[in-house]
Amino acid sequence: MHNLVERMKEKDIRALARAITMVENDHPDKLAMLSDVFSIKKHARYVGITGSPGAGKSSLVNRLITHIRNEGKTVAIIAVDPTSPFSGGALLGDRVRMNEHFTDDGVYIRSMATRGSLGGLARATKDAVRICDAYGFDVVMVETVGVGQSELDIMKLVDTTALVLTPNSGDVLQIFKAGIMEIADLFVINKADLQGVGKLKALLKELVMMTTKGDHEPSIVKTITTENKGIDKLWEKIDQHHQYLYNTDEGKKRRKQQQELEVYELVREEIWRDVKKYIEETDITIEANSDPYQLAQDLFEKWKGDIK
Repeated sequence: MHNLVERMKEKDIRALARAITMVENDHPDKLAMLSDVFSIKKHARYVGITGSPGAGKSSLVNRLITHIRNEGKTVAIIAVDPTSPFSGGALLGDRVRMNEHFTDDGVYIRSMATRGSLGGLARATKDAVRICDAYGFDVVMVETVGVGQSELDIMKLVDTTALVLTPNSGDVLQIFKAGIMEIADLFVINKADLQGVGKLKALLKELVMMTTKGDHEPSIVKTITTENKGIDKLWEKIDQHHQYLYNTDEGKKRRKQQQELEVYELVREEIWRDVKKYIEETDITIEANSDPYQLAQDLFEKWKGDIK
């Protein structure tokens, strides 16, 4: 078993951090290490918090951390942030709204940069979540950068996705866009002390009725993070959805689909890595006026022929 995984089994937090860094940097030993990680996964609860910038996601996560810790559970937070154009790191990496938890041994907070991922998630996020699970955290939360309708990758990663909206902020337009309704397992109307809550909730109920498939209907929860209101209700709904996933045939079907998607993505990454290396080693020049469609097809066919 990989040395870092052995150390994580002994609750070495530095080994946890180094393992995540390894997957971020695409280390050659990554897949071998992750295979060992998978063998000791603890079945943590995976929760995604997504929504438009300014919806109060970080403040909501902060309140959820406190609630989860009060229940005696440990929690890891993977905060996916925009990429700095200068350093390539996470722009919001300081996570100042969660600073009260930094000294809590039962809380681990890690910021990761999107590095250009349109889905709002770093490519290594899924691996980081699995590593935190193997370490032994009871709950792993993923807070995404919030980029509108392209915030779809999270549904492939977590058990329960909470879409955070606020009244009178233009979020109503976002939920009409393709895919947004489908990724949400529950809706959170944050800043519910503002005007327009009733209108937003009524619209959400109507949209849920029109788009719900199967026997699970997404819940709608109102929260006011500044007053710590609605957090217990939100966690209750997250728990109910978790029970649905693991106790119903439809939930089991969804988890099977997630597993298939993960395998396909890993295969695609390996193929791309091999093709890219092949192109670089054969010193093929891609001209500015080249037909990209024909060139891509030619390169792929040539790579397939040479690996036979």
